[in-house]
Amino acid sequence: MPVPDALLRSPAVVGPLGSLALSQLRPAAPTLALRALRWHEGLTRLGIVVPFYMSHDIGMLFAAPAEQHELVTRVDPNRIGLTDQAPTVAAYRSILAELRDCEAARQSGQLRLTDDLIITVLARLLGAVAAQIPKRPAYPSVIPVDAALFERIEPQLETLYRSVDRSFDVAALAALSATRLFVVTLADALDTDTLHLFGMLGSGGAGDMSLVDLLAAFASPEANDIVNFSLEILPSVLETKTRAAAGTTAAFGYSGIGTRGSVDSLVLSELAWDDLELARRLIDNEVLYYAREQSRDEQRRIHILLIDASASMRGDRQTFARGMALATGKKLALEGEDVAFRFFDSRLYELTRAKNGQIPTAYLLSFKGERGRNPARVFAELATELEILKHRDARAPVVHLFTHAALYVPRELVEAVRNLAHIAAVFILPSGGKLDLDYLDLLNAHWVVDHDTLQKSDARSNAAKSILGESKGLRQQIQADEAPARTASVECKPRSECGQTIGTWARLQ
Repeated sequence: MPVPDALLRSPAVVGPLGSLALSQLRPAAPTLALRALRWHEGLTRLGIVVPFYMSHDIGMLFAAPAEQHELVTRVDPNRIGLTDQAPTVAAYRSILAELRDCEAARQSGQLRLTDDLIITVLARLLGAVAAQIPKRPAYPSVIPVDAALFERIEPQLETLYRSVDRSFDVAALAALSATRLFVVTLADALDTDTLHLFGMLGSGGAGDMSLVDLLAAFASPEANDIVNFSLEILPSVLETKTRAAAGTTAAFGYSGIGTRGSVDSLVLSELAWDDLELARRLIDNEVLYYAREQSRDEQRRIHILLIDASASMRGDRQTFARGMALATGKKLALEGEDVAFRFFDSRLYELTRAKNGQIPTAYLLSFKGERGRNPARVFAELATELEILKHRDARAPVVHLFTHAALYVPRELVEAVRNLAHIAAVFILPSGGKLDLDYLDLLNAHWVVDHDTLQKSDARSNAAKSILGESKGLRQQIQADEAPARTASVECKPRSECGQTIGTWARLQ
C-alpha cells in the first residue's frame, strides 16, 4: 500500500520512512518493521538520536531469527545521489554482517526478546555512535503505528528519501564507520546468559524506569554472577504450575466428571435412562455432568521478599540472596501468589510488585544500596507499613527475608512484625561464623547457609534447590497458622545444635 498523499506532506512521517533508502536489511513481514518504531522512540527518550534506518536494521538483528530478515541493499546509492558515499554504505552493510554473526544476535533472535530489551541493547551499541554525529535531524519523527505503511514501500523509497534534507542520515553512516570496532566489541561482549534470563523471566517493568534498570543491569559487574546462579536453579522452579480446579461455570475445557453442573454439560449417556429413573437420579443428585476447568480461587496472601542490600551482603552473599529471591518470586508467581520485592540497608526501600507473573528482574539485578546498616530501624518501618497494609488489604502478608546471619534486631520488633505477618528467613553465615540470634523461635521457618557452601558451585545450587523444595512445608504451616489453632514453627537449628545446616547437608550429597 503506497504512503497516503496526506502523510507525504508531513516531514515527521516522510523523514523516518525515507531514511529506509539507506537500509541494508529487509524484514520478511511489515509487522517486524512496525516494532522498529517503538525501538526508535525508546532510543530518543533515552537521548540517543540516530536515524530510523539504523535502529531498524540493528534492532532487527537482535529481535528476530535470521530467516525472518534479509541482508540486502534496498535502494542503489547511485540512484539517490550518494555515488561518493558508496564505500560508506558498503561499510555499513559489512558492519551489519559482523553484528549478525555475533553470538548475542544469534541467540537473542531465538529468545523473542521484548521491545524494552531491544531498546537496551541498541542503547548500549549506538550510544557512542549518536555522540559522534555532528548534525541534528532536519525533521521530527512521528510515524503512525500502521503496518500498512511498510507494505510494498520499496518503489517509494527513492521519492521519500529526496523529500527532506538527509545530511543527518548520511553523517550517521560515517559516525558508525568511525566507531565500528567499538560497536562490534560491545556486541560481542553482550552477556548472552543475561539475555537468556530476561527471555525466561521478562524484565518485569514498563516505561522509562524499566529501561534505566535494564541499562544498569547490563552495566553492573555483579549482575553476571547473579544471572549464572539464577540459571542454575531456575529449571527446577519453572516446573511449578498452578493446578486447575473443577467448576460448573460454562468456560474453559472439561476436566472430569461430577454430580453438579448445567444442562449443556450433562453426560449424554444419562439420557438413556427411562423417565422415572432419570427423575429419581435428578432428585437424588446422581446425574453425572462433565466438570469444567477453572482457575484456583484468588489467594488471600501477599508475599513480600525482603532482600538485604547492605555492605555486609557483597560478593557471594549478594549473589545467593538475589538469586534465591528471583527463584522464590518466580516459584510463587507460578503458583498463583501475589509477589512484591523490597530492598533494605539502613532503611526500607520502595515496594516493587511482580505484575502479571513478570518478575522485576532488571530491578533485582541492578539495585545498589549505599546507606549503611540499621536492622532495628528497618523492622520498625516494616511493622508500621504492615500495620497500614492490614487496614488497606485483607490479604495476609508473608515476609521472606534474605539476609546476613548478623541481623541483630530487638526481639520485640521481630515480635511486632510476627504479629502482623508470617516470617521465613534465609540466613547466610560469614566465614567461620555461626547463627546466634534470640528471635529465631518467632520465625515460621528459617534456613542457614554457611560460607563453605557458597564457595562451591554444586553445593550452592543444591542448597538453593533444597530451600525452594522445603518452602512447600512453609506454605502448609501458614495455612495451619491461619486456622484457629496455631501450630509450632518449623525450625532448622544451627550446626552447633544439631549439625543439620544446609552447608553440611550439601557436602554430604
